[in-house]
Amino acid sequence: MLTALFADIHANLAALEACLRHARDHGAERFAFLGDLVGYGPDPAEVIEAIRAVPGAIVLKGNHDEAIEVEPKLRDLNDVAYAAIEWTRKVLSAEQRRFLSELPLLTHQGDSCYVHASANRPEKWTYVEDAATARASIQAAGTSYVFSGHVHEQTLYFESESGKTFSFEPVPGSAIPVPPRRKWLAIVGSAGQPRDGNPAASYALFDDTSHTLTFFRIPYDHLATARRIRAAGLPEFLAERIERGL
Repeated sequence: MLTALFADIHANLAALEACLRHARDHGAERFAFLGDLVGYGPDPAEVIEAIRAVPGAIVLKGNHDEAIEVEPKLRDLNDVAYAAIEWTRKVLSAEQRRFLSELPLLTHQGDSCYVHASANRPEKWTYVEDAATARASIQAAGTSYVFSGHVHEQTLYFESESGKTFSFEPVPGSAIPVPPRRKWLAIVGSAGQPRDGNPAASYALFDDTSHTLTFFRIPYDHLATARRIRAAGLPEFLAERIERGL
């Protein structure tokens, strides 16, 4: 089965729709949304409804989703993130806020673990940014595959036969063999707010039959999203970040 993997959508409907179209055109049969559906962007309600409309989707909670239900300042959000969360709270319905609050932090399906941050104490929102944190997540998951987000850049970690953990930066569009005899952790990148200097949306496709993983970058009208951020009265920095992909 071909699974489309999305993370850190951050209320960017145009980016989500572009990735969904691409995934469906490439035969995706299952969809996983790895948290941070809201925060930063101008379309939180629309993104929630678009995701809820995907049949049988895996949907997880991210730290920005959690911040809707708790006092954001207690979660060490910076001033820009805090302002976006406060704005988001006002535009979501009670039912949409309840949907976010009821999302799980982590789920397993078959030999795959899905989580926003680390499978090692997911409630701590640990950034998987090096071999040590990747190894901890892999070991806690207990599966051959871990799929996560939170970091906003695409990276693939793997355990070698000697038990050491390595990483490399994938080339978009190139299928990577990921045989289950090894352990793998894929950070699929941010659909809604990339931070690597490329404003194109990020997502990945995992084929559990051929055991391949392909990362993608999908161009969309990011300048229109930046205009919507400004029109909503959200911090200017958020519009500039979308424009520059940083």
